Amino acid sequence: MKVLIIEDETAAARNLVAIIGKVIPEAQVVAMLESVEESVEWFGTHPCPDLMLVDIHLADGESFRIFERVDVACPVIFTTAYDRYALEAFRVNSIDYLLKPIKEEEVRRAMEKLRRLSRSEIAARKQGIAEAARARDEQKMFLIPMRDKIIPLRVADVAFFHTVDEKVRATDHSGVSYPMDRSLERLTKILSEGDFFRANRQFIVAREAIADINVWFGNRLSLNLKVKTPERIVISKDRVPEFKRWFMEG
Repeated sequence: MKVLIIEDETAAARNLVAIIGKVIPEAQVVAMLESVEESVEWFGTHPCPDLMLVDIHLADGESFRIFERVDVACPVIFTTAYDRYALEAFRVNSIDYLLKPIKEEEVRRAMEKLRRLSRSEIAARKQGIAEAARARDEQKMFLIPMRDKIIPLRVADVAFFHTVDEKVRATDHSGVSYPMDRSLERLTKILSEGDFFRANRQFIVAREAIADINVWFGNRLSLNLKVKTPERIVISKDRVPEFKRWFMEG
């Protein structure tokens, strides 16, 4: 059995290797990868393994993004440092998930569970992972890592997205701000065009967050939101007609 480990914590990865050696003596760990990008590149030049153990939160984002870009044809066991309640939405989308620190008996139980599953059941669960990844692109919910928790943030609760120094944050309608791991360009592609508008290079705004609009210098528009913004949101003269059509059609 060829096993792929995707884990950005060296100690945790080594612990998994040691446990796999005890639980699955015949297993060969073919690679230990640390990020979404590295994993996508690896799949571009290597055949699919027989099993993957994947940490949910990697340094460059959620590991679920791997499945948006790669057709994974093997069982997946997720690992995480976060509490079970935060993973309820993913319970049916994988063979199993393990809470850190990973223990030998937990891996053993996961392997026993894998052996009991029929091929059709495994295929159905893998399909569930892919569908969950695609569903996130419809983006009804973001999962925001905050210290030792994952905070669910509904897209409907976001008033605006803002970028500064290449760091993106989402602010909800109550004014609470959250760090994002996606660029405004990526967000523009996955957010509902009817609900969100790319105002300029710094802001994506929600229709529901707009309080009123000022006519600004040079035939530009200035948006006033119902929540405080870090700077003025200005629509350029060239984009005013597009914005008016979007706002009136909502």
